[in-house]
Amino acid sequence: MSLIKSISGIRGTIGGATNDNLTPVDIVKFTAAYGTWLLQGSKKNSVKKKVVVGRDGRISGVMVKSLVVATLNGLGIDVIDVDLSTTPTVEMAVVFTKADGGIILTASHNPQEWNALKLLNNKGEFISGDEGKLILELAEKEAFDFASVEKLGHTMVDETLLDKHIEAILQHALVDKEAIAAANFKIVLDAVNSTGATAVPALLNALGVNDVLVLNEDITGKFAHNPEPLPENLSQLSQEVLAKKASLGIAVDPDVDRLCFVCEDGSMFGEEYTLVAVADYVLSKNKGNTVSNLSSTQALKDVTEKHGGKYFASAVGEVNVVNLMKEKKAVIGGEGNGGIIVPELHYGRDALIGIALFLSHLAHSGKSIKKLRNTYPDYFISKNKISLGKDLDVKEIFEKIKAKYPHNPSIETDGLKIHFDNDWVHLRSSNTEPIIRIYAESNFETTADNIAMRLMKDIKEVTQ
Repeated sequence: MSLIKSISGIRGTIGGATNDNLTPVDIVKFTAAYGTWLLQGSKKNSVKKKVVVGRDGRISGVMVKSLVVATLNGLGIDVIDVDLSTTPTVEMAVVFTKADGGIILTASHNPQEWNALKLLNNKGEFISGDEGKLILELAEKEAFDFASVEKLGHTMVDETLLDKHIEAILQHALVDKEAIAAANFKIVLDAVNSTGATAVPALLNALGVNDVLVLNEDITGKFAHNPEPLPENLSQLSQEVLAKKASLGIAVDPDVDRLCFVCEDGSMFGEEYTLVAVADYVLSKNKGNTVSNLSSTQALKDVTEKHGGKYFASAVGEVNVVNLMKEKKAVIGGEGNGGIIVPELHYGRDALIGIALFLSHLAHSGKSIKKLRNTYPDYFISKNKISLGKDLDVKEIFEKIKAKYPHNPSIETDGLKIHFDNDWVHLRSSNTEPIIRIYAESNFETTADNIAMRLMKDIKEVTQ
């Protein structure tokens, strides 16, 4: 079991002892720290603070939400409760409602025993590193001042915000509803027993796609398979796409900020190529720069340069991608895990706008999804991880690994990235799990796997 305190929020497993797991005590403490931070930032303003709270479909969601809402009310903060929702919807809801912040209750792709508090600012974006540090300090000190009875906050339920999110997507200049409807797509969706079961069909119907089969559509939080949308977890979706002779399959994670596709022949489009394809479409209409993180495929760089733009790589983490997108005025960006960020809509990973833009691209191309995939360069990323012991010094591990490859160019912006001619490997400690992630990319799948295996062996050797 584990509790991970990071600058963007708190994530852990439900149950067990306080400070080691995400228990009710920890939930209250960190919610109170966030609420206190909001209040401290505006002492001169007498207007009550307002926070949007939403959750994915996890089993623990109702319990966690009740604690979060009550704690915010106890601080004198009003709550807009959107209940079952998506991460991008909550992000946009902060702006729609002119709230002072937001809390998303989701552990993203983690298994069902996990949950998390993801913290937003008044722009509906993840809080900065400095802001996160202040909140962690407040939590450590338990420096909270709860409201008197006459100043308690109130809660209102708003069930309209998904509709507003979808309407904003339909109004995006590059979303072509008519072309999508005319294409008569037949789609199979894997909603992994969470809120994608509501949000994605609503979007597809609004886009004129009426032939939609939803797998794992009961929002129980008892995920039918590992909820991370990786090929090894999508065999059911692949089989159903083939069996139903569908145009394509769509998979999202439990909070609907990651997106990947399955081709009509049951093969994977590749989660790394979700951003590549959407960027190709956006850049064909709107020239500019792109950003992804250091662990993402170099295919995005190829596509960006084809359209005359410049590509930039950030440290891993949505907030880092967003900051670099703003700095470089990127027109599209995201992460290779299937995260699409469209700044004209909002600065957050959003599978819903990703679906709308991808289907527009596919409809305009006149190709099958398999033929569209074949228009992009083939790179293969081998994604692996090694569990960490509690006493291991990750920086020391990376220093020892770097010393093994003194003649290879390396980047230490985020962990350690080593280049091998046209190939690369990126080692970094996860922000959300006690592991080291090892990503390697090459033009050849076996080469990528071999590079990753070699580095995993190196890590084991230097940690023995």
